[in-house]
Amino acid sequence: MTEVRDPVQISVPVDGGELSALHWAADAPGSPIAVLVHGITANAMAWARVAAALAGEFEVVAPDLRGRAGSAGLPGPYGLERHAADVAALLDRFGADADTGADASVLVGHSMGAFVAAMAAAGPARDAVHGLVLVDGGLAYPQPPGADVDAMLSAVLGPSLDRLSTTFPDLAAVRAFWARHPAVGPWVDVPSVAAYLARDLAPGGPPLRSACVLEAVRVDGGDVLLNERVLEATTDLPVPTTLLWARRGLLDQVPGLYDEVRLAGLGLERSGITAREVPDTNHYSVLWADQGVAAIAEAVRAAAART
Repeated sequence: MTEVRDPVQISVPVDGGELSALHWAADAPGSPIAVLVHGITANAMAWARVAAALAGEFEVVAPDLRGRAGSAGLPGPYGLERHAADVAALLDRFGADADTGADASVLVGHSMGAFVAAMAAAGPARDAVHGLVLVDGGLAYPQPPGADVDAMLSAVLGPSLDRLSTTFPDLAAVRAFWARHPAVGPWVDVPSVAAYLARDLAPGGPPLRSACVLEAVRVDGGDVLLNERVLEATTDLPVPTTLLWARRGLLDQVPGLYDEVRLAGLGLERSGITAREVPDTNHYSVLWADQGVAAIAEAVRAAAART
């Protein structure tokens, strides 16, 4: 597995306060920047293995999105357009920094973060983005049965959503919860994944609880499932885009969020999107398995090289 380098905690001014982020530095000024945007209940540390593969070669920055982990205290309103504005502010911060002065900027998003990255690239960061990589997200998901947003989110997210209303007596109970998760369970004792799960926890306790703001998850999930502006962002992308998709889904099931049939019906060529499967991965392990890390790093390097 890829060796994980320790990031530096930074903050970036955004509307309403400071956006928390992790920064893995480049070895030389003027290196390209890769901004890694996490999923709906995740946090910046989800990207540790990918960041390790790119750090040194790239300035790597992974924000905690508004309402999550270190950015849990940032106020609403929430929604993907708000996150896209925050990502644009982060790019401005690094693009204006004489010490980094990135010649190329690549946005990478996983799950909901892929929708955020697409919206940022199509909107407020349009002139700053040179490449876009979507990881198991960014294109319309199959609509699960349900009467409302809450029911649909519960059907899609399952245990990841359940934990937001759960308290835990100690870290061992947190580990046990995730160990039962069919997609995350095999990874809970990998140090970088354990650090990701720990970063999710709010300060203080016991009891321990997730720092994710439930209202942020609910609003953002509604955007992913129902907001036409979000779903149409990939029809107006300014740069060639790579979609990397996992065969298995959020509960390690087959099919996952995408398959060949669904992708064939989405008209990706018209939008300049090239889709590639990452073999033997699920929605989470696509960020952690060696083949997923290698595929994402390769796509980011290719995007930066096109500038």
